[in-house]
Amino acid sequence: MADDPLTAISTSAEIAEDAAMPRAAAVHSDPTAPASAEQKPLPKAMARRPVAQKSAAEWAYERVILYIRNFEEQLDSAQEVAMGFAGGDAGVLQIEGVGFFEPDILTFYGRDEDGLKTQLIQHVSQLNVVLRAIPKMEPEEPARRIGFRLEQQWTGGDAGDGSV
Repeated sequence: MADDPLTAISTSAEIAEDAAMPRAAAVHSDPTAPASAEQKPLPKAMARRPVAQKSAAEWAYERVILYIRNFEEQLDSAQEVAMGFAGGDAGVLQIEGVGFFEPDILTFYGRDEDGLKTQLIQHVSQLNVVLRAIPKMEPEEPARRIGFRLEQQWTGGDAGDGSV
């Protein structure tokens, strides 16, 4: 019964490590498919603070960044990431920014299919995001990779103040 989590004895260091290291998993039908966000280690900067010390909004925001970054790694130079709105007829938003407002709000900034400025403000309990590869709006310009810019804030890059 040593493997029973209800009767197992853990040291305080193991408990702290478990709190800091969230569990994630994914299985794909194609064993040669690129690794998904759940299968990759957390960036060191993201793992500095335990999940228990983060608001629901901050923790959701960080994981959305991981998914966007991973999705963008699989795009070609003619594509950019956009977000489809799950459960509605609101269309698609080409992602230009992502933010959070503690304790429980995420915000997505961008442009819709017509190039109109669009913003989605969503409670974390209703978070449903579909990432889509769309053609670049400006084919002659280099693809914009928002996931890279978002991740820079963890490492103290040019968006280190939390702005995107």
